[in-house]
Amino acid sequence: MQMIHLRLVSPADLTPQVFELLTGDRFVFNLVVLPVRAHRPTGDTIVCDVLAGGANTVLRGLRELGLDRRGSMVIEPVEIAFSGIAAETERQQLGPLAYAPVWEEVEARIRAEGTYVPSFYVYLVIAGLLAASGIFTNSQILIVAAMVVGPEYGAITSVALGIDHHSGTRIRQGLLALTTGFLLAIAVTLVFSWVIRARDLQPTAFELGIRPVSSLIDAPNFFSVVVAVLAGVVGIMSLTQARTSALLGVFISVTTIPAAAGIGVSLAFSDWDQARGSLAQLLLNIVLLIVVGVLTLRFQRFIWRRIGRSGGRTEAR
Repeated sequence: MQMIHLRLVSPADLTPQVFELLTGDRFVFNLVVLPVRAHRPTGDTIVCDVLAGGANTVLRGLRELGLDRRGSMVIEPVEIAFSGIAAETERQQLGPLAYAPVWEEVEARIRAEGTYVPSFYVYLVIAGLLAASGIFTNSQILIVAAMVVGPEYGAITSVALGIDHHSGTRIRQGLLALTTGFLLAIAVTLVFSWVIRARDLQPTAFELGIRPVSSLIDAPNFFSVVVAVLAGVVGIMSLTQARTSALLGVFISVTTIPAAAGIGVSLAFSDWDQARGSLAQLLLNIVLLIVVGVLTLRFQRFIWRRIGRSGGRTEAR
């Protein structure tokens, strides 16, 4: 049984409408109202549990009442719940909708990843240096480590959400963060590579052009497109279903940070063809991840909306 817990603060004049909405929904349980018990904001405290498959309608109704603006709404996942009534309701009335994403929670998760504090850029630079070291030493382990460290996928999904919601601000912020972050990572990697070249520290295999890892990065092809598309689909699905293990696989499969590092390394060693190939790989992955992210978000909403309608209930916005 999948549930979420709601902690609400409602202005006194709005409480009757909130109470009516919650009591009228058959997927709301354990409803408790404590008059004038909350502060900052001041109002009535309302707590309840909602079956996850029916939560989208409840949350949408609360926001339409203006509770998120005039009061407060806190959503918490319920790890374990024992309720025969709730379990029976989920089984008989929700069916497949029991596994529907809670879109407010999904979008909050994406928005949280789309915050560009200084550590975002620090992680990108460190990931770029790790990837550059992997290119020099032909170490796939370091390339994978760089992919895991890089935080760029959060910005990419934030841009996708911005496009889906027609939010110009979110799109601009995400694209600016990606552009600034990758340029910074390329610049630092370029300086690092210049130092390697000036000190003649590059490995013999790299000097001789034996660069199997690099060739995977700076030569975009049909499989680059396939991997980026599949990663974009799995990435959004893992966010909607809170599958962190699947999301980690996306980080490892996306050639963004390695491509940025490849640009810096190639420029330092005057390998112009490889620099162009790495740039093409970087742009290809970013564009495809954004486009596929938008399409996957909309497709999932469409599917769950159809499922909701077939069950007599609309669960997706």
